[in-house]
Amino acid sequence: MPEPTPAGVEATRRRLTERQAETVDRLAASAVEVLSREGYSGMTIRLVAAAAGVGTATAYTYFSSKEHLIAEVFWRRLIATSPVRPDGADPVVQVVAVLRQIALLVADEPALAGAISNALLGDDPDVKHLRVRIGSEIRLRLAEALDSSDRERLDMLELLYYGAMLRSGMGHLSYTEGADLLEMCVKRLLA
Repeated sequence: MPEPTPAGVEATRRRLTERQAETVDRLAASAVEVLSREGYSGMTIRLVAAAAGVGTATAYTYFSSKEHLIAEVFWRRLIATSPVRPDGADPVVQVVAVLRQIALLVADEPALAGAISNALLGDDPDVKHLRVRIGSEIRLRLAEALDSSDRERLDMLELLYYGAMLRSGMGHLSYTEGADLLEMCVKRLLA
């Protein structure tokens, strides 16, 4: 029997064998493809399953909703990127680098970026679970960059990040503008 995939990349609903992980990978890749073609409102699990070459019921075995699938795509992309750690940089430079990396993670994919904002705000229990994992990973990266567990500063940095991403997801800023605004705010906050 094949080994299950590592816990960091498994779908949130179950541990996966190698074959199942391949199916989930195809679904995740197809979700991005369908999103770019159909937009968030036009994307359905049925369309994603067809694009991935699997049955709709199979897709629902792994993902409870399109929001869950989109949140999973973001989670996978986040953990696939190694945290930025500029050598010898002071905490301000490191925090800016971390926030810029995460903010620009999907900046070149506008349909996916907007869908992530919608998906992460959903009330699907599987999305809530991923939201906690995503938030914990972002907080961990910020704490490491800040070289501190100063709860107050971490809370403010998270608020800045989530506010900038929400504004970008709503179309009020580009993701690059959001990253630039984050840099300016971090420099003022941590000065």
